Amino acid sequence: MSAPPHPDGPSGPDGLSARTPPARPDDPARPAHPARPDNPARPTHPARPDNPAGPAHPENPAHPENPARPARAGSATRPARPDAGGPVGLPGRLAGTLGSWRAALRIARREAWRARGRTALVLTMIALPVLVLSFVAVTYDMADLTPEESFVQRVGAADVELHWVAENPLHQDSRGDTNWARTGELVTRERPVGRAEVEALLPAGSRTSRVTWWVPFEVRIGDRTRTIDGRALDLTDPLARSMVRLRSGRVPTAPDEVAVSAQAAARMGVRVGGSVDAADGTRRWRVVGVVEFPDQLGEIAALTQTGSSRDGRSYDESWLVDLPGPLDAALVDRLNAHGILVSARDPVPGAQSPDGSALNLPDPVLASNTVLVGGLGLLEVVLLVGPAFAVGVRRRRRDLALVAVAGGDPVHLRRIVLADGVVLGGLGAACGLLLGVTAALAGRSLVEEHLLGARSGGYRVFPAALVAIAAVAVLAGVLAALAPALAAARQDVAAGLAGRRTAPPHRRRWLLLGVALTALGSGAAAVGAARGDTPVILAGLVLGELGLVFCTPTLIGLLARLGPLLPPAPRIALRDASRNRSSAAPAISAVMAAVAGSVALGVYVASNDARDRADWQPGMPPGQVLLLRADRDGTGPLPPLPLITERVRAELGTDAVLPVAVPSCVDPQRPEDYCTVTAVLPEDRACPYDAESYGTAEVRRAALADPRCVPPVRIVSGFYLPAMVDDGAVLGVLSGAPAAEVAAAAVVLRAGGVVVTDPRYLVDGQVTVRVERWVGGSRPSVATSVTLPGHLLRDGLPVDRMVLSPAAAARVGLRTEPAGFAVDTRTTPTTAQLDRVVTALRPLLPVSVQIEQGPPRSQQRPVLLLLAAGAGLITLGAAGVATGLAAAEGRRDLSTLAAVGASPRVRRVLSLCQAGVIAVVGSVLGIAAGLGSALIILTSMNRQYAQTWPAQSPYPVVVPWQTLGVLVVVPLVAMLGAGLFTRSRLAVERRLD
Repeated sequence: MSAPPHPDGPSGPDGLSARTPPARPDDPARPAHPARPDNPARPTHPARPDNPAGPAHPENPAHPENPARPARAGSATRPARPDAGGPVGLPGRLAGTLGSWRAALRIARREAWRARGRTALVLTMIALPVLVLSFVAVTYDMADLTPEESFVQRVGAADVELHWVAENPLHQDSRGDTNWARTGELVTRERPVGRAEVEALLPAGSRTSRVTWWVPFEVRIGDRTRTIDGRALDLTDPLARSMVRLRSGRVPTAPDEVAVSAQAAARMGVRVGGSVDAADGTRRWRVVGVVEFPDQLGEIAALTQTGSSRDGRSYDESWLVDLPGPLDAALVDRLNAHGILVSARDPVPGAQSPDGSALNLPDPVLASNTVLVGGLGLLEVVLLVGPAFAVGVRRRRRDLALVAVAGGDPVHLRRIVLADGVVLGGLGAACGLLLGVTAALAGRSLVEEHLLGARSGGYRVFPAALVAIAAVAVLAGVLAALAPALAAARQDVAAGLAGRRTAPPHRRRWLLLGVALTALGSGAAAVGAARGDTPVILAGLVLGELGLVFCTPTLIGLLARLGPLLPPAPRIALRDASRNRSSAAPAISAVMAAVAGSVALGVYVASNDARDRADWQPGMPPGQVLLLRADRDGTGPLPPLPLITERVRAELGTDAVLPVAVPSCVDPQRPEDYCTVTAVLPEDRACPYDAESYGTAEVRRAALADPRCVPPVRIVSGFYLPAMVDDGAVLGVLSGAPAAEVAAAAVVLRAGGVVVTDPRYLVDGQVTVRVERWVGGSRPSVATSVTLPGHLLRDGLPVDRMVLSPAAAARVGLRTEPAGFAVDTRTTPTTAQLDRVVTALRPLLPVSVQIEQGPPRSQQRPVLLLLAAGAGLITLGAAGVATGLAAAEGRRDLSTLAAVGASPRVRRVLSLCQAGVIAVVGSVLGIAAGLGSALIILTSMNRQYAQTWPAQSPYPVVVPWQTLGVLVVVPLVAMLGAGLFTRSRLAVERRLD
């Protein structure tokens, strides 16, 4: 039976005739192939219409009509042409290489068209990550505003923006982002500035418009009070009007009018023409329009300057200026001399650079992490795509053998297979880039509104990033085809011509290399975890994963030895996996890598949550409510207690409402004046070790054994009052101590004493109290110490708290400042109840609520499930791809089974077992590798924490059973899917070999 024609026609891989191979440099006298005696009528291949380079074409050098190369009958040798198959004029070796690659790429293109199913599979797996990356790259480039775009988006058509930030002269950079005093320290401006004062510094003919970038806008929505960002500006002024886009209605002109964004209107449930009430019920605004601020697409309201509640305080404001001429250095210097910061579209003339300024280089840690994470993703794609190339090589082994018989050497065979990776990688990159860029441009508005919260700049596509992404996609295709290419170059030509399958010998050096890389990666991850170096940890994980990939073929061979102990279907599945390691090993490695990453991250997240729960320490008993005053000045007497109690009882059903007070400075002169009060720790009770002396193991052991270095109180996780003024009434509500202890402490407080919760402060029934006063920002502070009668409060919350009696506060020079109310609740109130309490108390006193709901709930459970879902999808995909490829490859074996009388059920069971080998083995290896990686990292971090001072809580090793449960179920789903979607009956085929 005659051999079929070469897949690329009569031309060989280097562009020459397949019947008469060219002379190789190391054998110039190589004779041509003689005519086969069993086929004398076939001297050459006939011309094919799709192969114009065939011998029947006039352009073929061997054609009799081609004068460039006359036919020579009976010639035993054929000199090599330096320009054979390549561009004319190039050196012989380079021309031959280019011609060989050109022929290999042509073969790869035809093979991709013939095997459309496998091509579609590879294109999908390469194009999907390219689509995502190109979408992110284009979206990021459009969202990364240039300085001019950022200025226009913020202030619209104004020429410059002025910020009066200081009372003394300053220097600034060219963009107005940084400023510093010309001499001494910068004195922050606190007083308000009027229009006339600003325009006096500007050239004649300048127009200004003031913008207050944030003002409080609190409204009542049902029973709840909501605070929405507000901006105060005159939208009737063209300068300010250029900042916004009017979507509907009109701009506000009166103090009781407001324009809101579409998101704010939906949140408040109002339309144009509706009204909203202030949270305190003192005023009402009418919604007259819907506007959009390009720099903030969220919930925001635009008010007039007279309609905003400024309460005398200075908010972040600036002045938009329309200049009659260009901005010059003299004007900038004059404005800077008055403490005004200038921003403009173009760099500000005359600006200076701050001392010590450096180039804005990328963060090396972030860049390293990005490269390493990208490397892990690239490896995952290579492992997923690799089986498809391996199966393609096995199905073309006869064609590749014909190339070898026609004179192709191992280099030619490798190039033919690698060309598949180049062609499919390039096609996948092109498809992914086209879809990703299209999606980024088409979905730009959705990304701006739901993710970025601001409008992007101009339409652009980030060419440098797209080129890099395309190059990585082609590299992924080449790397995926690399192992099959090496195997194709080593195949037995005779076995390939006969159609026999021969498993390539597995070399032990790959196992040794895998073990070495795994050990090196584990060590690197441990060192990185001990140093807190994320790039080193990721590098260790990459090396460890590569090592496990190299070890997987050997493990498959060991598992195949269990085949004789199993029924026929699993035995055949293990045998096929062992024979076809080039396709089975990458699929198993892909599942293992995904599962290992999911498990390792899941263990770390679960352990971190457990550590946070163990470290959680409330500042007041869970369920108790603290209502802190939130009025504007924060001083003065509180409303009458009966009124507060009545409204709290109506919502929470309790009468236990008690006033809370804190110590404060007496008659502060300036807002920055403040005082602190603490208990003094005696020197003989302080820990004698510091961070420097804690470096040795002996000192660490001595410090941990010293009771002075183990504080009896814990660090508070949430809100609490470290110092209070009380006579014992509210102490029980906020401390959680037993009634007997609270009664004993109340006796001391009524006698003018002090109550502490740390026994180290109490010496012979006395506590030394230290008060520090900062007046007018003076440094150092003014400190005084007073010794007062003390009492230790036991069995309460283990937090460091000091309670002064009113008499003790007066004695140390402090006054009692009302802070709010404590509510002793019977049950933990709901969020709706607390909202109603805040709304009911607002006419009397604006308050904010502090409550301890209990231990913090894990916020990482969605992350764990997402990781498990991602690993599960990769497992299903890898198992499905490997099973489908194995089914196509093992069609002859299935026909043999059908011929010898195997039942149709065997076909389904075999597919189920083939999927099980990939999914189960990969998942088991991944779970083991993930647990091992997490254990190494957590152990190293705990060792690092053990060497710090003060000692930190170690990470417990917590297994995320939900994640493992999902990963255990996924292989079963893969096996069930393979069994259900496999045809039971298969036609018996006649084997011709």
